[in-house]
Amino acid sequence: MKTGKILERLDKEYPPHHAEKWDNPGLQVGRRDRTVRKVMVALDATDDVIRQCVEWGAELLVTHHPLLMSGITKINCESLAGRRILALTENGISHFAIHTNYDVTRMAELAEKALKLKKTEILEVTGTDDDGKPYGIGKAGNLTEKMTAADCCETVKKAFGLPHVRLFGDGNTVIKRVAVSPGSGKSMIAPALASGVSLLITGDIGHHEGLDAVDQGLLVIDAGHYGVEHIFIHDMAEFLRKNFPDLKVKEAKTQEPFVVV
Repeated sequence: MKTGKILERLDKEYPPHHAEKWDNPGLQVGRRDRTVRKVMVALDATDDVIRQCVEWGAELLVTHHPLLMSGITKINCESLAGRRILALTENGISHFAIHTNYDVTRMAELAEKALKLKKTEILEVTGTDDDGKPYGIGKAGNLTEKMTAADCCETVKKAFGLPHVRLFGDGNTVIKRVAVSPGSGKSMIAPALASGVSLLITGDIGHHEGLDAVDQGLLVIDAGHYGVEHIFIHDMAEFLRKNFPDLKVKEAKTQEPFVVV
């Protein structure tokens, strides 16, 4: 099967025009006319993931995060991006990324279902479809029952298969309505406050952002960037298996990029 046919189906399901203006989804490296038999799915195109592609013989790597987010003036082994591009091209591997266009089309829905939220609404509307239907980043919704913030931490850990999370705020606070925004959620604090939720579940919250959120009445569970977004890997692999049964699809072996010691 040609790479282009696969990419056309992905673009149809996760329209590139739904992506944020600052984003860079799409074909990062490679050719659309190459034949593909094996596809690897991962969150990031790291050195280890590319090595897994080479060892398995994958011709296409599909990730959530783009390899290239800014301009590059040289492609050589002296830079990280250059080294990865060379590793991909020298081994005949194309790389395709589906980032914020996946976030608004699918990621928020996946996170909502993992947490079993009820009465949900889009956390931050970023655009509208041709038929006028809004789409956007994250979801706000009710938990299945009231619980303390500490118990909510346990719910998040179970929902996303995590060993730990960080809580900004009082663990005894009773929570009913929450917001979830997979990925880096610093910019989602304001929308969460505007939505009236008591707690935001996201990743990459810094010291000052966490303190400021709490002082404004919003608790935050930082489950990690990888922690909430790794759900992309299995979901995308299943999409490819369903729509391209002739392809061999493999989920990259990945884990949280840090350990708590």
